Amino acid sequence: MTGAASAFARIVLLMGVAGAGKSTVGRLLAAELGWDYRDADDFHSAAAKEKMARGLALDDVDRAPWLAAIRAAIEAALAAGRPAVFTCSALKERYRRVLLDGLERVMLVYLTGDAALLRSRLEQRSGHYMQPEMLESQLAALEPPARALCLDVARPPAELVAEIKQRLLP
Repeated sequence: MTGAASAFARIVLLMGVAGAGKSTVGRLLAAELGWDYRDADDFHSAAAKEKMARGLALDDVDRAPWLAAIRAAIEAALAAGRPAVFTCSALKERYRRVLLDGLERVMLVYLTGDAALLRSRLEQRSGHYMQPEMLESQLAALEPPARALCLDVARPPAELVAEIKQRLLP
């Protein structure tokens, strides 16, 4: 059952635009649960990272192998019985279908926030290929999920983790 309140989830997928804190919240959540952590950034090809570093948005052709690799890693974690926290922007419904369709025990968490807050976070990051100027294209492409735990990232990461854990664990 994919949904916001699955007490039997063994995979948590944190989604949202750049600057939403997916990596920060994901690492903290995984550490507190003792679960594996997998960041979607690690699944991008060098060519995709280089394209984004030049300020160019990825298109669906660029994203297809990336999404397939994340899906394969989710399936492998489920098959091995290894609970994990994954992060992925998963901006569009069709991307989320690639990632999650047919899978059980997955909890989708949508990290959302004010555009000004997200931009300020991106401007404070250094050494990351995702440029602050690309936030607008991500916000324009974003299709908020119909079924997900939706959390405002203006709250501290520890609060977000506590709420996810509360919804996740019986």
